[in-house]
Amino acid sequence: MAGAGRVDRGRRRHTVAYDRAGNGEDPHHRPCPGSSPGGTRTRPLAVLTDAQAVPGGGPSAISAGAGPTLAVLPDGAVAVSSEPGSTHLLSPDLDEVLASWPMPWGWDAREGPGVDPFAASIAVTPAGRLLCMTSEYGLSNWAGDHPNIVALSEPGAALGQGRKPVLRAIATLDARTDHQSDADAYPHVRYGAAPVGRGNRPSPSLTEALSELTGTSGSVYGYLDSKMTRPAALGDDLFVVPVFGKIYRSSNRGQQFSFALVDDQGVLRGRLGGLHLRDDSPFTGFDFTVVADPLRARAFHLNRYGLYAWSADGVLRARMSTAEKPFKPLVHFTLLECTPSGELLLAHRKQHLLLRVPVPQDLDGLAAGVEAALKGYGRGRTALKKQYAPVNWLWPDSAATVNPL
Repeated sequence: MAGAGRVDRGRRRHTVAYDRAGNGEDPHHRPCPGSSPGGTRTRPLAVLTDAQAVPGGGPSAISAGAGPTLAVLPDGAVAVSSEPGSTHLLSPDLDEVLASWPMPWGWDAREGPGVDPFAASIAVTPAGRLLCMTSEYGLSNWAGDHPNIVALSEPGAALGQGRKPVLRAIATLDARTDHQSDADAYPHVRYGAAPVGRGNRPSPSLTEALSELTGTSGSVYGYLDSKMTRPAALGDDLFVVPVFGKIYRSSNRGQQFSFALVDDQGVLRGRLGGLHLRDDSPFTGFDFTVVADPLRARAFHLNRYGLYAWSADGVLRARMSTAEKPFKPLVHFTLLECTPSGELLLAHRKQHLLLRVPVPQDLDGLAAGVEAALKGYGRGRTALKKQYAPVNWLWPDSAATVNPL
């Protein structure tokens, strides 16, 4: 449960590696943080701060970006990626930047020195393929680079100093690329024998395919000008791509969204089903994250209205509504990841603590497990307050090594 996020989450961003205290497991394959309702404690193994000046005033080795995500690669290295396309490769102990492919945020970022993007997000499939979201320049009438391509590496492709694997594009979000030139293509993102650019890309686009699937073609409230967030791997050949419609200044609740099921050939196989556009809208709070458990072929999503679980065929197997008393505390949590052992990892938005939720093999029993974990959270939080005396829910921990990279 709690005990993991004992770091300042103000303007600084942090990356944390964890292990269960004294379990002696290989740190490259350690379970993620938190504790079960039984109270198993965790301790930080390493903490780094990034995207800020290091002591002495020097710049951070990790460039600032939007929506940073983490991926543990097969060799144990940690990839930190952020929009529009920065990737930094860290050592397993978070004490060294092994390689960097920077692309700072900003409409003119490509005009700066040393811009060498790789991916806006990375997930790893069971066979070690890198499932990436990459950005493109010159889309529609937008300025700057925007996430627009879902791409895959070959199994076992190495990412490291001097090694940037080729990514095969399997899906395009938006195909409106009339403003692109040859200079806007990135050599490592390819479709067929050439880099993705202008008309050389997977077709139809996800925008077109989802509009046809949902009958919203031509609608001002359809998928025109839609966005996507980090794809999740349901297996080696099936992925979930969250796609959501244009965001307006007024309320967006009820706007179109889809958690699209896409195979490794880019074919739209359907959607994660059972969601109501308004009653289950991720636009409230802008919670679009979907996490997957590829070893057990299931997917999960948490927003302000509930926690949801699906089987790989897109059938909704469990829904825990935050309108029901046992699950009301879920509105205070963000869904971070599904661990290799099949647990859900949640983070409290204000108290900076993590909650591990065991997931039973039969998803019909998930509700009972979530209820028990939420009850255990309160007890664990009280114990940590006595032990660490947090100030404004910031948790000092002298046992953690902080590396300002």
